[in-house]
Amino acid sequence: MTSVKDFRVDQAATAAELGRGAFVFTDDYSVFDWGKMPDDIPNKGASLCAMGAYNFELLEAADIPTHYEGVVSGGEAVELAAVADPPREMAIELTQVPDLPHDGREYDYDAYYAEAGENHLIPLEIVFRNTVPVGSSLRSRADPGDFGLDFEEWPDEVVDLSDPVVEFSTKLETSDRYLDRQEADRIAGPVDVDDLEALALDVNEVVTERADEVGLVHEDGKIECFHFDGEVRVADVVGTFDENRFSYDGQEVSKEVIRQYHKRTQSEWVEAVSAAKDQAKAEDVADWKALCDHEPKPLPDHVVDAARDLYTAGTNAYIGRELFDAPPLSEAVEAVQRL
Repeated sequence: MTSVKDFRVDQAATAAELGRGAFVFTDDYSVFDWGKMPDDIPNKGASLCAMGAYNFELLEAADIPTHYEGVVSGGEAVELAAVADPPREMAIELTQVPDLPHDGREYDYDAYYAEAGENHLIPLEIVFRNTVPVGSSLRSRADPGDFGLDFEEWPDEVVDLSDPVVEFSTKLETSDRYLDRQEADRIAGPVDVDDLEALALDVNEVVTERADEVGLVHEDGKIECFHFDGEVRVADVVGTFDENRFSYDGQEVSKEVIRQYHKRTQSEWVEAVSAAKDQAKAEDVADWKALCDHEPKPLPDHVVDAARDLYTAGTNAYIGRELFDAPPLSEAVEAVQRL
């Protein structure tokens, strides 16, 4: 299903019925759309599972429909509060995800929806932004003045937005790309893009409120959704340190830490990835990785340890429970700052 979690189907979805299955979270990580990197981060998968479950339960309490059915313990789906050990499986309802035909970089969404019927993944990511941190892709696509900000260029610090900004990007294409609203509406098929924006803002409000309660700043994130029987439900995983960006006392607490470390220490690989994506776009080729002439190297042990502690300490703080054997979040943040 993804490069960081496996996907188990217990009962397949049909055109008329949702299926049943589970996400099985691994300790793999991915940066710059590379997919599985050459090493892993211990306990990362369990931290994402626990934090995602906690957020789904917050969304359900706020009457926001989701595909979440519980974490798996002893072969059964239960609430997160019912488990004593960090979970690695999340029980979910399943929708249909037809193949998305393409010729080079031209994708046939009409064919996708013709096969999908009324039970399908919406092939978009809906991105919401409360701030514009260093490293945000928004900086390369827009100027500060586009959002009423009094800067000629983006400063080397986090910029707060007065109102959340919602953007749309592709989900099933080989390389994700940001879309203008008209194209996003077309790709959303039978679902109104305004409804997706409203849902994303509702999710953003729930996660932002919880982050604020525990001393974290919720900077940005995304949701994915599916459409079934006229209803849009939040799918995938929500509000984790991989899907969203958080900060604590000015320090990033998210996968962005690892992204920035690679930029500093493996710049040749990062530049090669960017060049391969540009070449693929110019040549109308979908598989950009085949054009990349560099491979990423494993992280040093001390960086892996710092990343593990950041994920687990951050999850403990967010869910308000010592589920993981981890240092206080303040200590984990200090370790990351020394990298």
